[in-house]
Amino acid sequence: MTEKVEVRLTKGQRQKLVQITRTGKRSAREIVRAHILLKSAEGWSDEQIADAYNTSDNTVRRTRKRYVEGGLTAALGEQPRAGQPTKLSTEEERLLIALACSKPPAGRQRWTVRLLAEQAVARKLIQVVVPETVRSVLQKTR
Repeated sequence: MTEKVEVRLTKGQRQKLVQITRTGKRSAREIVRAHILLKSAEGWSDEQIADAYNTSDNTVRRTRKRYVEGGLTAALGEQPRAGQPTKLSTEEERLLIALACSKPPAGRQRWTVRLLAEQAVARKLIQVVVPETVRSVLQKTR
């Protein structure tokens, strides 16, 4: 079993955490982490906190450890996630947006995502692209 890490909060930190739990303007994860830190400082056990906030003992231990190692911001914030790599480079996105802003091919009134995907590959702007990727790139430019 790992050694329990003790959480000590300053008055200012405690006030900030209470404010986070009461405003409801933060993500649910951040609010739960704030509750975890507050209850940890009050001496609650990991099991009590996990039961009270419907989370796991592991989440409580990780939050407490992140607070001690990196402070309040590290404990409340999200860790970077690996996720899926981007489909297009910044340059490819720029070229795709420029194509979408250009005049559509003869016989067409407007661009469609499928037509943009086909033309981007045909014009060798991008090696491979699917219409959904085109849609998501264009959605970001709104």
